[in-house]
Amino acid sequence: MLKRFIYENNTDIAPLLERRGVDLSAAEAAAREILEAVKSSGDTAVREYTKKFDRADIETFEIPRDEIDAAVKAVDSDLLASLNRAAKNIRAFHENQKQTGFIFEPRKGAVMGQRVTPLERVGVYVPGGTAFYPSTVLMDVIPAKIAGVDEIIMTTPPSSDGKVPAVSLAAAAIAGVDRVFRIGGAQAIGAMAYGTNSVPRVDKIVGPGNSYVAAAKRLVYGLVDIDMIAGPSDILVIADETAHPEFVASDLLGQAEHGADSPAILVTVSPELADKVDEALSRRIKELPRREMAESAIKDYGAAVIVKDLESAARVSNLLAPEHLELCVNDPWSLMPLIRNAGSIFLGHFTPEALGDYIAGPNHTLPTSGSARFSSPLSVNDFQKKSSYLHYDRNALADVASDLTRIAHSEGLDAHAKSVEVRL
Repeated sequence: MLKRFIYENNTDIAPLLERRGVDLSAAEAAAREILEAVKSSGDTAVREYTKKFDRADIETFEIPRDEIDAAVKAVDSDLLASLNRAAKNIRAFHENQKQTGFIFEPRKGAVMGQRVTPLERVGVYVPGGTAFYPSTVLMDVIPAKIAGVDEIIMTTPPSSDGKVPAVSLAAAAIAGVDRVFRIGGAQAIGAMAYGTNSVPRVDKIVGPGNSYVAAAKRLVYGLVDIDMIAGPSDILVIADETAHPEFVASDLLGQAEHGADSPAILVTVSPELADKVDEALSRRIKELPRREMAESAIKDYGAAVIVKDLESAARVSNLLAPEHLELCVNDPWSLMPLIRNAGSIFLGHFTPEALGDYIAGPNHTLPTSGSARFSSPLSVNDFQKKSSYLHYDRNALADVASDLTRIAHSEGLDAHAKSVEVRL
């Protein structure tokens, strides 16, 4: 089932490298029109687009606290307990990411340092419609709470009756969301970016969505901050002869069922393992409720890359910079130092990617489409900003004045130099 590649040099996997990137050109024009309407007409435009796209005629967007409390009670108690345990693990992991500022005295009379302060208000977009993701609520909200964000608002699409799934509201309550709005699509991004009578303007928008949501986030970036432009979810599995083909096939399908454009790639030193994984995929894919989607992903974006050794496997992985990387090898800890580009790394035969999606603790909002070459998973740091500060007394300023004015004059910025000279 998987397209087969034999890797000796980078040109051998050129088709895989060409697949990277997020093309939002088809969605951008529509998203721009929606954003402009929300910017100029506020709630009226949001209401019209909600009626058009979600078939929901909503008068009041914000979900009252009693409806959220009722949702918590309506959710299956075992599922609620699982969400609470997941939240506990996510908090424990992200608590380790907190940063503090620093202060030091480089010379007598000079003090400088850095302050770390949380953002004031953050917007979290949670997908809805055909599927809902309480795990995304936990992953995107809990780091913001740990960072100390003053107010967290959440938007999510309503069903045609105006309701939001109880499990999404329960997750919002567990994570500590302050306000929830039943708004989806690009109109939700516009409402959070510009502010309306109902929805407050935020400083940053995080969370995944469809191509229109992604396009809208890209368009409002600069007015507000965003986490990333998320592309299709992907996985790469490095496997040696000790890997179990059934495990590997299951993990590849775990990503393939996300969407028809989700890459699922095996990199292995064993052609025999690749054959067995193919057999397992053919059998297991028939059991999936989302079979059609998974088959399309495997057919169009699945691949098996045969390499001569694990060092070559690491090289291929670093080129592709996967969102999820599984090291299904005998000694994953020895292989990990060779990995430079990956969103999240799963070590060993009993560490499936699903652990990271739901329960272990590391964030599942990860760089996609090869962007792990230069970006990182969502973290507490994404909800904080840093300011530098400095204080010089007169003597300390005099000590550096000649160097400062010399550099200022070299740049033709005489007023900069004068601002020092006038003090002395």
